[in-house]
Amino acid sequence: MTFKKTSIALIASALLTTTLSARDQIKIVGSSTVYPFSSSVAEELGATTKFPTPVVESTGTGGGMKLFCSGADLNTPDISNASRRMKDKEFKLCEENGVTDITEAIIGFDGIAIAQDAKVTTFNVTKAQLALAVAEEVPSKDGKSLIANPYKKWSDIDATLPSREIVVYGPPKSSGTRDSFEELVLQHVFEKMPVYTDLFKADETANKKYKAYSVIRTDGVYIESGENDNLIVQKLTKNSAAIGIFGYSFLEENKDKVVGLTIDNVTPTVDTISSAKYPIARSMYFYIKNAHAKEVPALKEYTNLFMSEKMIGNNGVLTELGLIVLPSDVRNAARAKVMNSEKLTLEQLK
Repeated sequence: MTFKKTSIALIASALLTTTLSARDQIKIVGSSTVYPFSSSVAEELGATTKFPTPVVESTGTGGGMKLFCSGADLNTPDISNASRRMKDKEFKLCEENGVTDITEAIIGFDGIAIAQDAKVTTFNVTKAQLALAVAEEVPSKDGKSLIANPYKKWSDIDATLPSREIVVYGPPKSSGTRDSFEELVLQHVFEKMPVYTDLFKADETANKKYKAYSVIRTDGVYIESGENDNLIVQKLTKNSAAIGIFGYSFLEENKDKVVGLTIDNVTPTVDTISSAKYPIARSMYFYIKNAHAKEVPALKEYTNLFMSEKMIGNNGVLTELGLIVLPSDVRNAARAKVMNSEKLTLEQLK
């Protein structure tokens, strides 16, 4: 009797170990911008292979990286989607928690659209004007100091702009779109203004933020609207004065409801983004936890499918969702990295 109980216990333990050490369903987290593309590939995998459809969660790029880098066990995500490249500090967090074998996959381009309700007359805004609209601190009239942002209307910034209230629905701090917007707009504009850079030179320890100024105002003008970009679209249709910040793919999906502003007189389109003429363009990625490859057999099939011409090629499925394709040589190199499980290094991120 004791033998039987012991045998049953051993079998139960073995079954539990098997359950914990392997699974069929892939776990994916990360960028809301990459989410529609990742979900489409997930559905294709579920429909065309023996594997179940992967679980894809829209947590924001930063939130996804925290989950992805939290450890290497099978309770952690296999993949993290990202609308900007992994940061040095995220790579180091991964290493600290035992995630030491990562492959980086670049899938295509995306532009950050500045959009409004399609029923309202659109206008052109420069990157500098856009930065001044959302920054927490802006130059004083004499340009010699920084003051709390006083701008309430676009015409307060420049008389040629509409006399229209500044209301901006945008992504939260956990979002890769927010990171990219801060870098491509605020930092790019303010790093050329002495009023910011001189503060850093005067006291590097106390004023590190002025080296690459990207602090967004918190006085109610910029309204964090979560990781679901479709909610921003809905808010724009209800507030004709507002503009919203989200990935180009959401502009493409909702072109019957919203329209993109021209930035520096350039309209966001597939051609202007892929040619880098559009001023706010960036690349999109996903990151693979290679330590999970053996225990999650679907992982290799999913990543190879994602990087296939069927998905990210010139006439790929994902172009219908707004993906802007990479040049063929870049695409082929990116595919080879994934197929060979090339290990990402910290030096490559610098």
